[in-house]
Amino acid sequence: MAGKVSYEQAREELTKVVEQLEAGSATLEDSLKLWERGEELAKICQDLLDGAKAKVNKEA
Repeated sequence: MAGKVSYEQAREELTKVVEQLEAGSATLEDSLKLWERGEELAKICQDLLDGAKAKVNKEA
């Protein structure tokens, strides 16, 4: 995914990554790549949630 992704896009891709990892059919190398991508996506989701929370708190 190039450029900015929405929370929903990142969450959807993260869900797919988790499903692939849970299936257990990926090679070790592919599993590591999936894990790294999952970590990136989790950070994106957390950053977006933190930003939304800060915006809500600022407006309250």
